[in-house]
Amino acid sequence: MPRIKPALIRHSLLWKLVTLLTLTPAVCWAQPQSTIRLTDVTEQTGITFQHTDGSCGRYHIVETVCAGLALFDYDNDGDEDIYFLNGGALRGTRFETPPKNALYRNDGGWRFTDVTEQSGLGDTGHALGVAVADYDGDGDLDVYVTNFGPNVLFRNDGNGRFTDVTRQARVGDGDKVGAGANFLDVDKDGDLDLYASSYVAFTYENHQAPTVSGYPVYVGPRVYQPMCDSLFRNDGKGVFTDISEASGIAAHPGTGMGTVCFDYDDDGDTDIYVANDMMENFLFCNDGSGRFEEVGLLSGVSYNMNGEKMGSMGVGCGDYDNDGLLDLYVTAYQQQFPSLYQNLGDGVFEDVTFLSGAGAGTIHTVTWGNEFVDFDNDGDRDLFVALGHIQDNKEHYDKRASYLARNILYMNNGKGAFVNVSDSSGDGMTPKLSSRGSAFGDLDNDGDIDAVIQNSRSRPTILRNDSPAPGHWLQVRLRGTGANRHGIGARVKVVAGDLTLYDEVHSGRGYQSHYGLRLHFGLGRHRTVDRVEVRWIGGGVDVREKIDADQCLVISQTGKAPGSD
Repeated sequence: MPRIKPALIRHSLLWKLVTLLTLTPAVCWAQPQSTIRLTDVTEQTGITFQHTDGSCGRYHIVETVCAGLALFDYDNDGDEDIYFLNGGALRGTRFETPPKNALYRNDGGWRFTDVTEQSGLGDTGHALGVAVADYDGDGDLDVYVTNFGPNVLFRNDGNGRFTDVTRQARVGDGDKVGAGANFLDVDKDGDLDLYASSYVAFTYENHQAPTVSGYPVYVGPRVYQPMCDSLFRNDGKGVFTDISEASGIAAHPGTGMGTVCFDYDDDGDTDIYVANDMMENFLFCNDGSGRFEEVGLLSGVSYNMNGEKMGSMGVGCGDYDNDGLLDLYVTAYQQQFPSLYQNLGDGVFEDVTFLSGAGAGTIHTVTWGNEFVDFDNDGDRDLFVALGHIQDNKEHYDKRASYLARNILYMNNGKGAFVNVSDSSGDGMTPKLSSRGSAFGDLDNDGDIDAVIQNSRSRPTILRNDSPAPGHWLQVRLRGTGANRHGIGARVKVVAGDLTLYDEVHSGRGYQSHYGLRLHFGLGRHRTVDRVEVRWIGGGVDVREKIDADQCLVISQTGKAPGSD
């Protein structure tokens, strides 16, 4: 049970009013020149994917939450490929060619080839979320997709093709509205289990579409019943068992959206955070054996600073203040600020959105995919936020908002605050679209992090990082000895002089998306890393010392992993 810290007492309206009137202006005055440049290179990539939400004008709620995407190396050639989710045709919609998910192979030089047909990943379901991991421990990455309808598990056969093994693996999860998904080792036995979140109990029969000022609109999630999420234990040999009830997860129905699995209390096991739409968010604390207790309220991450339920969307996870504790950034609906939850230690967080300036410019739209990313390699993590409304006719009855919006980039000033530098960070920040999922990785292997944005009813946006004077960097790729070959859940500490950085390997994150199995650390002026320390899930620590910067370091697990007998 987390211990309540005195800082939580400050979560009062009076305290926040004082914060707004005194501290926030100080953040706004600091307007340094942006050291980040993001260039829109979509046209040169050869990517022609076009997203659809499957709509036909009937305003089904599942259209609004579509969709995420994934960056992962499906063919083990050393670069990140891109998997786009698509919305299948909903009732009343007709397409000459059914929409499908699409896999694009990275050929280098910012050129991508559509390999959907030969890969077998062109599923035509109404896709919502995705997670990637090597669930069977054979050395290549498999793909799990959540749908409106049964979810799908694709096993990577290692030859560029994937096989639908959902039925054999027993992870279809019924006929639900899917959301975020994650692979994690809940019981530290060395293999990867599966968390599948669900949104609401929507069916065509209970569909509702009211009007506002004579215009049809999408309803919110409170019109429908919340759903219980699912947790599947990996029993080996390609089979999972549903342990949702036994684990304690099923006792908490919610309206799940983005999810992330991380060790919030630094006790060596993996916990689960679920961003719920228009109800309290969940933080499931793992007791180390795969049993969970919901502690969101006591930990300070269920509500915003004023104790309000939020229309939570995506969740970013990273150590933005370099104190060794993983923080959370949770996006939200129009007229709500996102929440930056600073991890204070001892299992407690504080909402520091206004103190940090991490909500500026978001109030009139909806915020979705997001992440802490060190774009300029200066040693602290910046913050990218994808924006776009769900109501496609919003401007007709609300002059403050519109369906299309520009995304936002906040630069970390290294002092615990963020500055909105969207206007001075390159033409990649100028497109005005309705974005959903976002994913981040070094697509050209040049040592800085690029971005891919999934845009609803449009083409994606591919952003190349052209920051003019980036610092040094180190990337870390883990190699586990057991079934968890990519070290999912492992925590990595990097020490370079006076700079100490932390990160974890996550499967599934942001807004119903996946990226980041290869960890990236900006080092600023440091040309040498003094020490890299890896703490593996299930026990064991590996250390490397005196490492040259500006390389991708592969660290293999030296001890015996759980379940590797």
